[in-house]
Amino acid sequence: MKITFIGGGNMAGAMIGGVIRHGWSPLQITVVEIDALRQQQLSEQYGILATASLPDGVHDSEVVILAVKPQQLHDVVSQSVQFFQNRLVISIAAGVRASDLSQWLDQHEFIIRAMPNTPALIGEGVTGLYAMPQVDIRQKEQAASILKAIGTIIWVDEELQLDAVTALSGSGPAYVFYFLEAMQEAGVELGLTADMAKQLAMQTFLGATHLAAQNADPLALLRMKVTSKGGTTEQALLSMEQADIKGAFIRAMHAAHDRSRQMGEILGRA
Repeated sequence: MKITFIGGGNMAGAMIGGVIRHGWSPLQITVVEIDALRQQQLSEQYGILATASLPDGVHDSEVVILAVKPQQLHDVVSQSVQFFQNRLVISIAAGVRASDLSQWLDQHEFIIRAMPNTPALIGEGVTGLYAMPQVDIRQKEQAASILKAIGTIIWVDEELQLDAVTALSGSGPAYVFYFLEAMQEAGVELGLTADMAKQLAMQTFLGATHLAAQNADPLALLRMKVTSKGGTTEQALLSMEQADIKGAFIRAMHAAHDRSRQMGEILGRA
């Protein structure tokens, strides 16, 4: 199987590096990128073919991955409809609905939407996937083999669920960094150096996440196990409850979800 990336940005680079680490040959991969310097970087780093010509890039590929910015996607695909026929198209453009992309591609039916997140850059991402009904099992397996190279994958049954995926895991790394920042700042206020506080905060997130992943207990029970009656953790959590931190966090994710849905409506009018 040969694949072509349309767009050679950071996420495309992460996916290219991931599939090569998982045993794909550079000869199986082509990237179409208009920036000459980025072409050179990708070619030198991964040994792949990089070209500015879409016809040259996709002529013998079975899978095409759309990795351009959402605002650019309509112009890119609508001018080159004929090159996508009979190929599996995987779009990682946030917010662009499969039905709109299908329309731009002259009712092309073999489309999978993917919502990866930035930890994919180090092979630790998670990607939500949605396939249009006409996509067959083999094509789903092809998509899975590519996206698993940058982390774990989760299939959703309805495309609207990708808005929730976007709000949770797509935007999620920013939430984690936000809490890490707060923990670091508090640590400094309490007398630690910035480096000490950052190291403690990061390892706490890593350790707690690994513990949750390896434990069948509900998250609420894990939290309760750390919370001794009358202890320091209980006081911290009571302070958070009084400030409605959980409620504010949930409302923030709803805001991200609503914006994702709104972006789909706006981009679909292109």
